Order: sequence, then structure tokens, then C-alpha cells
Amino acid sequence: MSNTKHIAIVGAGIAGIALAILATKQGHKVSLFERNSLTSNIGAGITLWPNALFVLQQMELAKEVITMGGAPHFMHQFNQYGVKQGVLDINTASTLSGFPSVTLLRRDFMNIMVSELNRLKIKTDVNRTITTQDLDDFKLQFDLVVGADGRMNSIVRQSLYSERGIPRYQGFINIIGTSPLKQPPSDIAICDFRGEKQRFGIVPIKNNQCFWAGAWNTNIDKTRPLSSWHEEMNQRFQHWPKPVRDVLKAYDKTSLNHLFVHDINPLPYWHKGNALIIGDAAHASLPTSGQGASQALEDAWHLTQTLREHLDLEQALHAFYQLRIRKTSASQSIGRQLAQQIFSLSVENTELPASILTTPPEALSQFWMQGLESR
Repeated sequence: MSNTKHIAIVGAGIAGIALAILATKQGHKVSLFERNSLTSNIGAGITLWPNALFVLQQMELAKEVITMGGAPHFMHQFNQYGVKQGVLDINTASTLSGFPSVTLLRRDFMNIMVSELNRLKIKTDVNRTITTQDLDDFKLQFDLVVGADGRMNSIVRQSLYSERGIPRYQGFINIIGTSPLKQPPSDIAICDFRGEKQRFGIVPIKNNQCFWAGAWNTNIDKTRPLSSWHEEMNQRFQHWPKPVRDVLKAYDKTSLNHLFVHDINPLPYWHKGNALIIGDAAHASLPTSGQGASQALEDAWHLTQTLREHLDLEQALHAFYQLRIRKTSASQSIGRQLAQQIFSLSVENTELPASILTTPPEALSQFWMQGLESR
């Protein structure tokens, strides 16, 4: 192809690996750099909405993901006493989108991605921390340097911004883990329990398993041991409805993790020269948006499309930003609104709906597939 580029990708999370696969299949030469190993399991599980499955179909990985994962039919919202507050018909919204919604363990999803990475024999350099000097060298050695290096410590975002790109703590902690489901819901439903400034979500997957997250308002305290946070979690949710108590009685201790939840404000640009940021490095949203993985996958696909459509790199990167900024900013706003609703946080006003449950399936499908059906 006449527009073949040599691309350095910094970060081997969902966005980075997806871009490496798609760019390689398009004919670009890719080098992938990662500060950890390729088998990092940060995050217990993920929900991939139809927009993510659209991209995975382009990657020829959708069938494998669907086989590995679960297919939620509904999302039920309850208060902390188990009284149902609302329901979302995921089946209808997914059918309207033309693609399913899939839930699975993050490690299973990453293993599928890494297997494809290896099959394509993409050059990888793992357990390597990229410095500012490395980045300067990359800008000279490669046609394009893509930072897919996460929300908290993106070296590529730091090269584009200083203060403006600093992650913002949004005031709550997430404890995440996996558990068996003794009696999986007959309707295969995601269950979202909400109390005063507290939330507990349970997401069923295959083989009578689930992943879950318990969250509450707190100050950042990195001096407390992990065991202390887990003890507080059990105390906080010990009288919540039975599904919550059941998963907390039988969780896999090796799956536990805790995250002080940050996001970043929408940024006015994502590139400078031949350095670009994508995924959480560019538009990290709160987990309440539910769109982190899906938007990362969308980034990878749209970037390869704009590189194909524009011979000039500057035009391609500008077009990519213009194409993506509205949808990613909407996801960020939705996440913050839901966090405000649950945790009483102070966030900017927006006209977007305050709950996914109040959104008609038709509108939800339109949002998911926005920008995908026309390319």
C-alpha cells in the first residue's frame, strides 16, 4: 500500500493491542512497547457493548469473544434493600444495533487479543518503561508514535500536556473481584444495587461465574493495606440483598483489587506532530460510563480508517480527533453524571441522560453505533 507507516505503540492494553492488530492487518509495520507483561489482569471483568463487537468483527475476533463470554439480557437496578428501581432491556438494544453485548473476564479477553498479536508476529518489547528520552527517539525513528498507555501515567500524554492532562480523582474507591454464582439469574441480568453514596454491581458471565465491584465515597489513602479495604467492604455491604452477600461469601481472593477512581477532562487535541494519544490516555471515563473498553476499541478501528483515507499524517490525525471527540466526551459526561447520581459528586451540568435505564433502547443503540455504520 502507498500509505504504509512504521508505527510505535506505547502501551499494550485494549487500545494498544487492538491498534497493533488492525494496523498490521492494514499493512503497517508495528512495534509495541509495554511497561509490564502482556498478561496483566488489572480489572476483574469487562462488558463489551455492540459497538465493541462491531470492531471485534473487523478484527475477526468476534466469534471467539462471543463463545468465551456471557450474553446479558437485562440490567436490573435495585436499592440497597433489594427493591427494584428500573430495568434496561439489553436484548432489544443489542438486536437494534446488529451486534450482541458480551460480558467476560478481562484476562480471557486479553488472552484472545494476545493470541492474535502473536499469530500476526507483531514485534513486542515488554517489561520496558518508556522515558521522555525514548519518546523523543521514537518520534525520529517512527512515522507515528501512539500513546495507548493508560489514564494514570501516560508518558505520551505528558509530552502533549502538563497540568491540563492530570487525572482527576472523583472521590470514590472501587473494590473489584470475581465469584461463583450459586444460582445464576434466569434472565441473565446485570444487577446494580445502589445505596446512599454506595454501589454494588454484579455482572454474570459464563460457567456460573460473575465479576463484581463495590464502591463508596472515600479519601485516597495508599497507606492502608489491601486487607483493610476488603474488611471495610464486607462491613459496608454485609446487610445488603442476598445476591451481594452471596458473592462476598465466595469471592476469589486472588482476583481482588482496589482502585481510587480517576478520569480526565475532555482535551482540546490528542496529537502534536507525529505523537498521538488514544484510549484512556486520551479520554479516560469513569467505570460508571460502561464504555471504557468499547471506546478504546473504537479508537483503534477509526484510527486505522483515517490513516487509510488520508495520505497526509497531520490531516489524518486531525480528522481522527474530530471524528472521535464528541462521542468520547459524551461517554465521559455520562460516567460523571452517573457518579454524581450515586455518590453525590459535583460535576458539570449536561443534557445527557442521568441513567442508562432512562434511555430507550432505540436511543441507546443509536449512541452505541454512532460513527460506525457509515464507514
